[in-house]
Amino acid sequence: MAKLLLLPGDGIGPEVMAEVKKLIDFMNAHGFGHFEIEEDLVGGSCYEAHKVAITEPTMRKAHAADAVIFGAVGGPQWDSVAYDVRPEAGLLRLRKELGLFANIRPAICYPALAESSSLKREVVDGLDIIILRELTGGVYFGEPKTITDLGNGQKRAIDTQVYDTYEIERIGRVAFELARKRRNKVTSMEKRNVMKTGVLWHEVVKELHAREFKDVTLEHQLADAGGMQLVRWPKQFDVIVTDNLFGDMLSDIAAMLTGSLGMLPSASLGEVDTKTKKRKAMYEPVHGSAPDIAGKGIANPIAMLASFGMALRYSLNMGKEADQIDAAISAALAQGLRTADIKSAGATVVTTSQMGDAIVGEMKKLAA
Repeated sequence: MAKLLLLPGDGIGPEVMAEVKKLIDFMNAHGFGHFEIEEDLVGGSCYEAHKVAITEPTMRKAHAADAVIFGAVGGPQWDSVAYDVRPEAGLLRLRKELGLFANIRPAICYPALAESSSLKREVVDGLDIIILRELTGGVYFGEPKTITDLGNGQKRAIDTQVYDTYEIERIGRVAFELARKRRNKVTSMEKRNVMKTGVLWHEVVKELHAREFKDVTLEHQLADAGGMQLVRWPKQFDVIVTDNLFGDMLSDIAAMLTGSLGMLPSASLGEVDTKTKKRKAMYEPVHGSAPDIAGKGIANPIAMLASFGMALRYSLNMGKEADQIDAAISAALAQGLRTADIKSAGATVVTTSQMGDAIVGEMKKLAA
């Protein structure tokens, strides 16, 4: 039995999470596994109820779960809320306290969607890369992090970029291990030409490679040049490993290669427990809360469903079932079904729920 904590959150989070619950119900009923689920508040919805972005009881549930399935947080109605209780604070606390240092963001272009990318078909057709983002260090968490009033109408803002050797080494190790199961190539991206953290990053990844992973091809690129190469010819990459800030930006670039942010799932993994051999993990779509379309029933649930598929793959040792979810998504797209964000000429535009139903329908065919 797998114990899952569902945190739908805000905006389109509850709408796309509803499709995951639909899929879980189907899988429970048809012997694809047995999932026990709990659901709770996070982000703005939690702030409205409890004046915090996540409660202590919810954090305890997250620690106890085999995997956390997360929707999205945030919205303009909470822009004036204090920084430490803003919706995003709930997400950052989960990442930090669960030790989720490795963020896996696949960018896959399904054949049926090659025309949805803003790039030429030959550039993206068959694309299958991973951007591995370090998630608990760097400029988002470094101290000091301040805004100081200097007087005379002037202020000074400081964010601190900090990395220790062990943080770089552990994310590098995940990158090399992922590559060994794929096309055996890692590209490390940093800014060693202008940043001391980039100098250390380059040095640590290079030494780790020489010490433990000589069988894997390693290349180094400056992160800005890497962004250019992602748009020029993305299929040159396999696994890209980079820091928190650059990973945030590069993965959004990769999102548009696939046609839409609504297509990108992600997994955030902690370290493997030496005793239980399990790891804390959270799975979430990259698209965010999209408040402009919330409540309209037009959100794309594919990234959310694919994130659940990643939970099966990385947390529950259910690779076969994860492959079936990927195949069901591909089959639904091959039928010409599209949500509004990926619509194209001749396609059938469907609602969030209709897309979820179609994917579950394809799962039923696979189960037959």
